[in-house]
Amino acid sequence: MTRFGIFVPQGWRTDLAGIADPYEQYEAMTAVARTADAGSWDSIWVYDHFHTVPDPIRETTFECWTTTAALTRDTKRVNVGQMVGCNGYRNPALYAKIASTVDVMSNGRLYAGIGAGWYEHEWKAYGYEWPELKDRMGAFREAVEIINGMWTEDDFQYAGKYYSVDKPINEPKGVRKPHPSLWIGGGGPKVTLKLVAKYADAANIGGGDPEQIRDKIALLKGHCETVGRNYDDIIKSTSLNVFPIDAGDDPQKATEQARGPVSWDKFSNGLVIGTEDEIANKVEAALEAGADYMIFYVPGVAYDLDLVGRTEEVIKRFA
Repeated sequence: MTRFGIFVPQGWRTDLAGIADPYEQYEAMTAVARTADAGSWDSIWVYDHFHTVPDPIRETTFECWTTTAALTRDTKRVNVGQMVGCNGYRNPALYAKIASTVDVMSNGRLYAGIGAGWYEHEWKAYGYEWPELKDRMGAFREAVEIINGMWTEDDFQYAGKYYSVDKPINEPKGVRKPHPSLWIGGGGPKVTLKLVAKYADAANIGGGDPEQIRDKIALLKGHCETVGRNYDDIIKSTSLNVFPIDAGDDPQKATEQARGPVSWDKFSNGLVIGTEDEIANKVEAALEAGADYMIFYVPGVAYDLDLVGRTEEVIKRFA
């Protein structure tokens, strides 16, 4: 059975700009989380970013891990994850400790996401050094090894080029066994997919594109064979940005409230605006390519909770 997740409106995509009061913005996010919690969704998700896209503007963007922690207490059933945590924003030992704490807070409902990071403007704005790609990837590799070690070993030691730890006490390590669920985002063949094969519980690949999904899955299978990992033990997730409309609706008019200050061209870029049948066809194509988990971003849910239910009608077809 395919499982599904949905992003809550966090502000990163200017999806809270139509709400003036910051507390009410957070409440809108919680309302979406609780609606998903009461439905058929397996998970809810947040991004790990500080500034908005496609352009950094002075708008709300709630921080990832504080939001994750709060949402685990706002909900009772759904898993709560990040797609994905940026390694450059937190020391990996601190990341491991934070994730262990949140896994306990949620009684084992954490999906801990990690990736190398890419938003250069954001790194520099917050005072993080922007390394070359090889250094970002090297640090990412070491970070995943440290996180895994701190989740699985006592008296763990590590001395790398970018990070070192000396027997950090990480108690409690979490609730989920054998450790919190680790989701690695990205499809890089030389580092990322190798790390998925060796350490991850789940990957996020392909951006909903069937051709990319097939290519990345073929690479992942090869890496699993190399390290002796059972490929079927790894969740293969992908993501789609969707907006459900009725047949015959004018797309620009139907999405007017959801767009907010974003132009139609920027809003519609990469967004599947269509009927439930049309969205289901996109999901089916991704599943046929090898994905087994789908995460939706649905703009406008902060202003219209019915969009969560309408999108849920799509996922019920795959139950």
